[in-house]
Amino acid sequence: MADGDIRERRLEGRVALITGGGRGIGRAIARAYAAEGARLALVSRTAAELEETARLVGEESNAEAITLTADVASREQVGQAVAQVLDHYGVIDVLVNNAGNIGPVNTVWNSDPEEWARTIAVHLMGVFYGCHAVLPAMLERGSGRIVNMSGVGGPNTTAYDAAKTGIVNLTENLALELQDTPITVNAISPGSIHTRMWEETRDLSLAIGDMATYERGVQVTSGEGASIERAAQLAVFLGSDDCGSLSGRLIRAFADRFEDFPRTVDEIMASEAYLLRRVDPYRPFPTSQAYPDLPIADP
Repeated sequence: MADGDIRERRLEGRVALITGGGRGIGRAIARAYAAEGARLALVSRTAAELEETARLVGEESNAEAITLTADVASREQVGQAVAQVLDHYGVIDVLVNNAGNIGPVNTVWNSDPEEWARTIAVHLMGVFYGCHAVLPAMLERGSGRIVNMSGVGGPNTTAYDAAKTGIVNLTENLALELQDTPITVNAISPGSIHTRMWEETRDLSLAIGDMATYERGVQVTSGEGASIERAAQLAVFLGSDDCGSLSGRLIRAFADRFEDFPRTVDEIMASEAYLLRRVDPYRPFPTSQAYPDLPIADP
């Protein structure tokens, strides 16, 4: 390789903890992080899948990777996993909260309440437990990046959709809590990517007669879905110094030109770009005398 082709790897020597790292988007992120020089801690419930990811990143990038089996819906298991990573590496530079499941695919009234609650626990509580366990060490060190995986559901996947929307709101508010620190937290909407989760969604949708979701699932699992590599590259961007002070934002891997963000990050952070529409608790209600004088933007 010529000297002019050599570039600095964006995550050289940094430690990244990736949940759901055994397959799908988590494995793609692990491979992308390894290619950028990261040392990895891979977490999921399935040891064999984690070992395969560790083997891949070792062969492809000569990356160090430790594997830990844990259920992200368990506060105790997440805490133990984080403690093991800190004991092994001494630091966690990047946390990628990626673990997830599709949950019940059915109407609200036909969904199993325990399965519905389990989906909230895996996605929303899993992200909370990860942040809760990792942030004290990041705050003490004065640096860190958190990347939360969001997404979009719809009718018949209400638990998944509610959890993913909750993750975005958690991300926005956690960023506000961290605004006086160097730590950033952002969320990714990866798009409809061919993963085992979409295969399950496709088949379960057919079983209940949801043909719109089934047909979309057929498209996604037949090569017409979003790019898993692009989602992984967005995770690299948000886990590296490239994202600068960008925090509290939801970035769409399939639609947003995040490569251009370094030039406009100050403008983004001074605006409401890449935020959910949110209720401002300090904005008077329409019955207030002050309401007509407020600069309310058109919807």
